[in-house]
Amino acid sequence: MPNSISQVQPPLEFIPPAYNPLMMQGCKQILPWWLRFRTSISHVQAENVETLAELFHQFQDQKVRFLLAFRHPNSDDPYCLGQLIWKLVPQAARAKGIPLQFPVHSHFIYDRGIPLWAGAGVGWLYSQLGGTPIVRGKIDRAGLRSARNLFANSQFPIAAAPEGATNGHNEIVSPLEPGIAQMGFWCVEDLLKAGRTEKVLIVPIGIQYRYINPPWQPLEKLLTQLEIDCGLPPLERTDIENLKTANPDSENPNHQFQYLRLIRLGSHLLTVMEEFYSRFYHKNLPPKLSTLPSSITEKTTTNFDNEVMIARLKALLDVGLEVAEEYFNLKPKGSLIDRCRRLEQAGWEYIYREDIKDIAALSPLERGLADRLAEEASLRMWHMRLVESFVSVTGRYVAEQLTAERLAETTLLLWDVLARIKGGNPFGRPKLGKQQVQMTVGEPISVSDRWDRYQTSRRLAVAELTQDLQSALEAMIKS
Repeated sequence: MPNSISQVQPPLEFIPPAYNPLMMQGCKQILPWWLRFRTSISHVQAENVETLAELFHQFQDQKVRFLLAFRHPNSDDPYCLGQLIWKLVPQAARAKGIPLQFPVHSHFIYDRGIPLWAGAGVGWLYSQLGGTPIVRGKIDRAGLRSARNLFANSQFPIAAAPEGATNGHNEIVSPLEPGIAQMGFWCVEDLLKAGRTEKVLIVPIGIQYRYINPPWQPLEKLLTQLEIDCGLPPLERTDIENLKTANPDSENPNHQFQYLRLIRLGSHLLTVMEEFYSRFYHKNLPPKLSTLPSSITEKTTTNFDNEVMIARLKALLDVGLEVAEEYFNLKPKGSLIDRCRRLEQAGWEYIYREDIKDIAALSPLERGLADRLAEEASLRMWHMRLVESFVSVTGRYVAEQLTAERLAETTLLLWDVLARIKGGNPFGRPKLGKQQVQMTVGEPISVSDRWDRYQTSRRLAVAELTQDLQSALEAMIKS
């Protein structure tokens, strides 16, 4: 979504899926080139692909219906999913002698907000590929009806990201949204009503990115740039000697040095944002229990408490959402992600006005007021976007395993936040090096076998299925 919208917009229209086999074939041919020249991905490999090939065979024989529930750590995930379905599944089928009818393809569910920031052409392309949009944060009847129909009746299976959005972490699965499990039960219900006997499955798909070479040099440059953006003086390289003294058992003081730079950046950014919300939005935040000085000493290295930073971050994110919620007259309810979704929908209702039939027919007075409302809503949503960028950051993630991978992921999340604050494009992330992608096809989870449970207690059955899917995705993470 653009950083700021200054004019009222017509209502968001549903973009119906309009699968075009020629467009799919064209994208299939372009994908290898796209991966090579427009992403950091060097190659995509997958485990247990033969299971997915067999499921496509059973789908085509009208024995099963299934949904691919894929992890969503990165904005490049859709390309990886395309590589899996278009290339790796047919390869595995040929190797195992599994007969498949072509094309091998899947529909997919995407966030209706994507075409708003990526361009209307993306919405058209997604439609041509069989994608169906969903509006987050409200009961999107048109979107749900379309996805439900595709799941039960389309010529292809359907794919969706149960995390709802990217979280930037390869080794953390965000809490799953219950919509995927609910869709599974709806599919069972629709099949039973139609007298059909297909079994309904949800197939977990793990995705992890790994740098081919640890990106220490690009990471160091990025940290330097972030320090400059934050107005922080550079740490002296002689501080590595202090680290050796403070941590004589450390295998690589340089890694620890980069970690301390990251912690210092995070602490400084927290302090600045705390003062920002306290001074200009009159928000009371907890007192600063701990800060990092500009130099590294044994005390700060050994005793700095990540729990303090976690508590400060949680309080800051809560305040950021409060600023937006107060404007839209929303009460805090649910998790941070839930609150972000509700705020997004509230903002869209102020910008994409369903109560205005013809914007051009408005008087100059009415149009001016509608534009001011849209502009103000967009500016208030900026606070929510900051929280979205920061919501998956934890103080423990890097400390648990001090690897280039985890340092890079967290540093890039800080870059996202600063890009939003500076008014830049948060989707133009810097590339730190070539990556290989490891995908894992998990064991299918039967929804049909849980139907009796669902009839007894729908809410409990959905919650249990969601938790089992969460566990399956977490089990596929490889450190």
